[in-house]
Amino acid sequence: MASEAQLGLYVARSSQLHNLNPLTKLVLAGCIIVLDFVFPNYWMSTILAVGVLLPLCLWGKIGGPVMRVMLQVILPLAAFLFIIQGLFYPEGKTILWQLGFLSVKKEGIEFAYLTSARLVTMVGAMLLVLCTTHPSTLMADLSRRKVSPTLTYIVISTLQLIPQTQAKARTIIDAQRARGLATEGGFYSRIKALLPLIIPLILGSLQETEERAIALEARAFKARRPKTSLVIVPDSLLQQRVRIGLMVITVLLLIGAYIWR
Repeated sequence: MASEAQLGLYVARSSQLHNLNPLTKLVLAGCIIVLDFVFPNYWMSTILAVGVLLPLCLWGKIGGPVMRVMLQVILPLAAFLFIIQGLFYPEGKTILWQLGFLSVKKEGIEFAYLTSARLVTMVGAMLLVLCTTHPSTLMADLSRRKVSPTLTYIVISTLQLIPQTQAKARTIIDAQRARGLATEGGFYSRIKALLPLIIPLILGSLQETEERAIALEARAFKARRPKTSLVIVPDSLLQQRVRIGLMVITVLLLIGAYIWR
């Protein structure tokens, strides 16, 4: 369980996507997200999700984990968007279905689809990086590129925050159940059990933060001298050219989108 918390969303697979330099995957995800939100029409988000992200997930052998996250996070939100926007979209005039005072409008469905497609593309691009990049690899590559140690630590700790909190919460729940605490049942029972679960979680997180700060200082975290790393992250000339090409293509598409408007 601790190892899962340390690795965050990383999925160990043997694929060429995993072997790419972290900066290459970050540039790719950044370009996808920029194009996703700049183009006003839904077709760009659909092309990016189906034509780019889906093949990359299959190439990296992470289709299953990414799909599970999408179903757990995006599907409920998308269903909520379709219901609310379809029924109550303020600028909707074309009625597709009506029952009494409730009416589903075409404009609301289109807006809900656009928003959902953008969310799928954005979350998919971030998952593409997180599921194929080990935190230590990302940290080593950022440090090698002279990125501020403080910024590097913030990025890595943020990626690991949710998995670590989930693992700690599961441990606390199991421990409290072993002591006889009723964590299941009706609404009142769950509210009653909430305080004994939250207090150890908060205190444990604060203690872990202090221990981590002491460990970082012991390892000369703020030292300005050059540091060595046991993790060697390869970066080929081809990948450098690919990153430049991705940024050039993104800029050209943005210029084209601005002209076509």
